[in-house]
Amino acid sequence: MPETPMPETLAPETPAPGVPTLSAVALEVVRHALDGVAEEMGVALRRAAYSPNIKERVDCSAAVFGPDGQMVAQAEHIPVHLGSMPASVAAAIASFGDRLVPGVQVALNDPYQGGTHLPDLTLVAAVGDEHGRLLGYVANRAHHADVGGAAPGSMPASAVDVAAEGLRVPPVLVADADGPREDVLALLAANSRTPAERRGDLRAQFAANHVGAVRLRELAARLGGEGLAAAMLAVCDYSERRVRAAVAAIPDGTATFSDQMEIGDGLTIRVELTVDGETVLADFSASDPQVPVNVNAVDAVTRSASMFVFRMLTDPGAPPNAGCYRPLRVHTRPGTVVHARFPAPVAAGNVETSQRIVDVLLGAFARLLPDRVPAASQGTMNNVLLGASAPIGFSYYETLAGGEGATPQRPGMSGVHTGMTNTRNTPAEAVELAYPLRVWRYELREGTGGTGMRPGGDGLVRELEVLEDATLTLQTERRARGPWGLAGGGDGAPGRNVLVRAGGGEEALPAKGTWQLRRGERIRIETPGGGGWGAGERGC
Repeated sequence: MPETPMPETLAPETPAPGVPTLSAVALEVVRHALDGVAEEMGVALRRAAYSPNIKERVDCSAAVFGPDGQMVAQAEHIPVHLGSMPASVAAAIASFGDRLVPGVQVALNDPYQGGTHLPDLTLVAAVGDEHGRLLGYVANRAHHADVGGAAPGSMPASAVDVAAEGLRVPPVLVADADGPREDVLALLAANSRTPAERRGDLRAQFAANHVGAVRLRELAARLGGEGLAAAMLAVCDYSERRVRAAVAAIPDGTATFSDQMEIGDGLTIRVELTVDGETVLADFSASDPQVPVNVNAVDAVTRSASMFVFRMLTDPGAPPNAGCYRPLRVHTRPGTVVHARFPAPVAAGNVETSQRIVDVLLGAFARLLPDRVPAASQGTMNNVLLGASAPIGFSYYETLAGGEGATPQRPGMSGVHTGMTNTRNTPAEAVELAYPLRVWRYELREGTGGTGMRPGGDGLVRELEVLEDATLTLQTERRARGPWGLAGGGDGAPGRNVLVRAGGGEEALPAKGTWQLRRGERIRIETPGGGGWGAGERGC
């Protein structure tokens, strides 16, 4: 099946002259109104969701797009979702064209047609005014705790191709003028170990897009359809101007950096970063070839990680939209670990390789901006998946926080989500209420941050007991070597995965794998600390 092409520029070029301009005050009002649409969509999604993964851990995102498919606003949700969501909207438009009219919604998760990995299901809805004229699109993405595959949670460490990871959904009509298509919902639910939960979370995604459509129509009623379209373009152009000015302040030059994933003897990701005037080129084409292990990242994930670092180091206050990323170009080579081709497995590419891409880009930028770039944060999402099909079907999924890398200005924070994840923790009470699990420990892992003038943040410890036989999958990184420090700062401590037997014995587990646990056994995850910044005594 052909992949959806991704443009080199991540967004259309600057619109032609003649678009009406807005006053500074009007621009700010519209900007915040569009941001508010995305934020309210996220609130609706979380409140209506069934699964703790969405309603408690908030593993979901929302964004607003113009009638040309250009992203015009996003909420401050999950970076790996938001940077790649434009690819989902592009895939929906490419697949359905004129049939994607107001009232129609498209669902997809296919990594090779606009998706990232299979648990992340995106719903794209066209929005029109009272006359049916297209105003734009709203989209939201939610991580579903199980979409089938060889192990609960749909990230089996044994996968050698994407088929083992679950149900792959190319762009498909999931709602039309008559409402949600029950046949498609039934298909999606039937391919999960927790079908009722899947239906509930899908309904929440419909609710989020409904809220977005209502709010976008309200804006159009105040501004007029043409006025809203012009305002969307103006907000994107404003972001572009701000970011280009920030890039121009970075010294021109080229820097290279590489780092490795913990697969076999190491899987290398390399970048050559070039700053030239008002543009930045990130060239990953020298990265290693893809492998039959699910650490491969599709092109959209690599671009998403690049967008995150680019925004963080240029003008993070600029409105996050397509205009921000016009000065950025990303080159990848198909068939590599950063641009996987079908049928490579990709489940951990979205959650683990994306983190390493961030580290590689920060390492390269540190050679051009030594007084601005932080040391490496924990560099992993510490994915823990527990589930079973019987006697009670359940699927628990969580990413765990760790140490933040220190910055030139301050120490790293402890026990926080960093990089491409922005989720919350699942409260112990919610875990024990929703799943046959017991939380034994949840605490900071003191002394694991890297030493230095600015010390890195500490990781944490999370220990869970299974109250029924269950399947465990771990997708983690930074277990062999801790996150690197900068400017003479020490590395953070690597993480550890430990299986505690019912009788009390302990067994160290590797970074990645799938195992069968017996009732009463416990899994303890000790997450990495962040790297320190600067040589010298511990500072503050």
